Amino acid sequence: MISLDKNKFLIILIAPSGGGKTTIRQAVLAREDDVEYSVSFTTRKPREGEVDGVDYCFISLEEFTERIEQGDFLEHANVHGNLYGTSHSFIKNKMNAGKHVLLDIDVQGAKQILGKGVNAVTIFILPPSESILKKRLNRRGTDTKEVIEHRLKNAASEIDQIRHFDYLVINDKVEDAIKDVICIIRSEEKKIERLENIKDIFYGG
Repeated sequence: MISLDKNKFLIILIAPSGGGKTTIRQAVLAREDDVEYSVSFTTRKPREGEVDGVDYCFISLEEFTERIEQGDFLEHANVHGNLYGTSHSFIKNKMNAGKHVLLDIDVQGAKQILGKGVNAVTIFILPPSESILKKRLNRRGTDTKEVIEHRLKNAASEIDQIRHFDYLVINDKVEDAIKDVICIIRSEEKKIERLENIKDIFYGG
């Protein structure tokens, strides 16, 4: 099992495309001072306006390969010829600084991470219905009809995997979904298994 801080933990948001995980992630980070974003590492070149260490950690193919060999990536994937990965050391450093770490990722990436024995809190974000998801995808105006149909097909496959994860948040009204995610984080903090030295603290130790 990969060791991460017991009292601080990794929070993984999972959702089909158009499910709203990016909006929810941004809101949680803006509101909660003790939650930081897991910035992915990539071999692709920065786009205009992107900031290294904020949008992505931009590294060379050689460094990426070296990190794979060292076992630093909890998950990694090749997307359109560029490599992307989630760094164990990056997350651990944030936790050592007293932060929870929030990651948004697809089902396959989440399963890769969980398969390495990482103690993470997983939250699946889902719109109320397929028709609403389709409406939201159409509203974005960024995809062709064929791409939207492909995303809906992928969503059905991802929903089949939902029982691999801990929590389900229905994203009907986004403000309610944001509050639900924050509530899950705060509830997880209070789990007895995460707390140490309770008796010593109670008796003034």
